[in-house]
Amino acid sequence: MDFDPVLLARIQFAFTITFHIIFPSFTIGLSAYITTLGVMWMRTGDEKFHRLMKFWIKIFAVSFAMGVVSGIVLSYQFGTNWSRFSVVVGNVIGPLIGYEVLTAFFLEATFLGILLFGFNKVPPWLYTLSAGVVAVGTAMSAFWILSANSWMQTPTGHEMRNGVAFPVDWFSIVFNPSFPYRMAHMLNAAYLTTAFVVLAVGARYLLAGKFVEEARTMMRMAIGLTVILAPLQLFIGDQHGLNTLKYQPIKVAAMEGHWDGSKPGDFHIFAWPDEKTETNRFAISIPRGSSLVLTHDPNGLFPGLKSVPASERPPVANVFFSFRIMLAIGFYMIGAALFGAWLWWRRKLFQTRWFLRVVSFTWWSGFVAVIAGWVVTESGRQPWIAYGILRTADAISPVPGASIAGTLVLFVFAYGIVFSMGIYYINRLIAHGPQGSAVKESEGVASRPLAAAAKAAGEATGN
Repeated sequence: MDFDPVLLARIQFAFTITFHIIFPSFTIGLSAYITTLGVMWMRTGDEKFHRLMKFWIKIFAVSFAMGVVSGIVLSYQFGTNWSRFSVVVGNVIGPLIGYEVLTAFFLEATFLGILLFGFNKVPPWLYTLSAGVVAVGTAMSAFWILSANSWMQTPTGHEMRNGVAFPVDWFSIVFNPSFPYRMAHMLNAAYLTTAFVVLAVGARYLLAGKFVEEARTMMRMAIGLTVILAPLQLFIGDQHGLNTLKYQPIKVAAMEGHWDGSKPGDFHIFAWPDEKTETNRFAISIPRGSSLVLTHDPNGLFPGLKSVPASERPPVANVFFSFRIMLAIGFYMIGAALFGAWLWWRRKLFQTRWFLRVVSFTWWSGFVAVIAGWVVTESGRQPWIAYGILRTADAISPVPGASIAGTLVLFVFAYGIVFSMGIYYINRLIAHGPQGSAVKESEGVASRPLAAAAKAAGEATGN
């Protein structure tokens, strides 16, 4: 059997990065949520915030561990499968990834120990501060990784010597043209992802009549956050799209399924891009919609896929459909957040069971949107691995395709076990619920004596 090493190496990296990105997109937002709970616990003395904090710390620990395990593999792949990539751009990418370890990972690992094992061993302020430092660490990790990846999309601040990139301006490298937009887009996506998980867990508890006080708190906090961040993500995404149009116009053409740049672009709600005939089949479109969004002029023009040879185009179908999946989930999030806020204002949020069922079953929405966004970003830059510097086909290691195929099978098997066990354990933690809570409260109202006693106990112990 003839194995294509380039295709297999791409599939292997795509598989591992897709698996890995699930966990940072959750832990970045979850660490910030845990910190918020800690601050509210210290300010109010209300034990429900403390119970929720301890509950979500356990879930964070499992997710963080799975993210670390899956992330280590990615680093090794730079040497095993993509050695030419490391040779050509390693002078730039290597330090950026190193900064992530030195400034972020060590910080997270140190204070995560206090967060996991310091309860009743350190003062409450230090315990909460540790949560805040971990949250800062996760954001710093995203900063460096996104800076490195953004440089691969819009490389600046370097010079080429004998086919190798050398840094000449680190400020331009770190803050390359696409980085601010991608950083804002990804962080906001992480917070939204976590908020919808928290919302789903709260809805699940209310539907079951369990942990009602904590469930209501989770839903209020999640709705309060998403009603701001979900519409904001639409604006950030629009600005990111305009930036991409400036620096990677063919990626945008693939996102829009836009072939002929001599005509205004329609927005295709649905279509089937046919790369052989260079047309869109079964198109349901908004006339000139893409031109209006991208150029703010319904008659505006932007480059089409036909403006470059077929060898210079990304896989159009992958980018086109992934972009629409991301958009659809984004609009769902906006609708769910606004409708949830309206129900809250009408004092019907906790009684509208059909809404609770919907949000309880859509905990996955943020994760799928993040994965779809990364497919757009990474597939859309093809055939380049470092845009304008190094092609993907030229970045591969001299490794037999059969070897890559074998390790890919092992990765799928091992990751399947790790992922299954992790999700199983997280579900067990969610089913168990916040410790110290009343399992079921009659008529959905928390027991006032129990809450008062818990609060008094917290004040007496300093917790």
